[in-house]
Amino acid sequence: MPTPALLRKPFLVLTGPTACGKSALALALAEALAPHCRVEIVSVDSALVYRGMDIGTAKPSAAERALVPHHLIDIREPHEPYSAAAFLQDCAAAVDGILARGALPLLVGGTMLYLHALLHGLDPLPQADVAVRAQLDARAAREGWPAMHAWLAEVDPVTAKRLAPRDAQRIQRALEVWCVTGQPLSALQQRSAQDRSWQAAWIAERVVSLEPTSRAWLHARVAQRFAVMLQAGFLDEVRTLRRDARLHAQLPSIRSVGYRQAWQMLDGTVAESEWVAQAEAATRQLAKRQITWLRSMAGRRVLHPDTHGEAQMLESTLSAIQPVLRRL
Repeated sequence: MPTPALLRKPFLVLTGPTACGKSALALALAEALAPHCRVEIVSVDSALVYRGMDIGTAKPSAAERALVPHHLIDIREPHEPYSAAAFLQDCAAAVDGILARGALPLLVGGTMLYLHALLHGLDPLPQADVAVRAQLDARAAREGWPAMHAWLAEVDPVTAKRLAPRDAQRIQRALEVWCVTGQPLSALQQRSAQDRSWQAAWIAERVVSLEPTSRAWLHARVAQRFAVMLQAGFLDEVRTLRRDARLHAQLPSIRSVGYRQAWQMLDGTVAESEWVAQAEAATRQLAKRQITWLRSMAGRRVLHPDTHGEAQMLESTLSAIQPVLRRL
């Protein structure tokens, strides 16, 4: 069983697709629990780890972070690597520290790779191979990522089915695994039915997932949030990042949704009149992938932020987490 010592400790997980209201509910939960126990938040977000990427990631404000302590935010420079393995190590240390202070760890975020690592452990995957990645990038430059996706469908149809044809980062990784090991990524990620049964019971007690029933509601939230980001100076933030000679378009940080499209526009490869629409479309696709992954998580407590009011969601969450609170 993956990271059993960590999973036996009392902490909670609040997840859901991008722009669904996770951060607001987390802060409301911390406030509601304040008379009984302190809450400290552990970010489960692959973009929030990077310094200088604040607006485009909807990073919690300084005031919010002063109100409730947050962890795993601003722990890397944008040019530095960060992985699921690093997340597990940092998450375990953060949870231990929070519990030692007599507080409740609340894991909040929607990076499903990190949640998968938390629940299932690290898959026996090869380390990144720079030479193979360079070859894949060169082929993608000639043929395009949809063609690379078609190749992936031939060698690993299971993984290809869950990836969008332009999801360059994940297509590249899946093909890299195939090239290095000769085995499909999906085969290396398989877990036993016994593990899944154990995990379902753990998830039922620990995980609250915000999943809107209306796609239109979520799409409107995505557009609204992007408009707020633009007004807050998102493009200026990207221009500042571009002044760092260590940064380039292929880094995981810069390939984050929104940053990728803004970078391409400033490079002149995407029209100024099109990049916002492309960024919003990419965000909607991300949310769709997140929801698809969450629906495979048996046992989770599901709340619908488009039909449940804030008070109702808070009440439902407080009810769901009582078993964990009793063990603090």
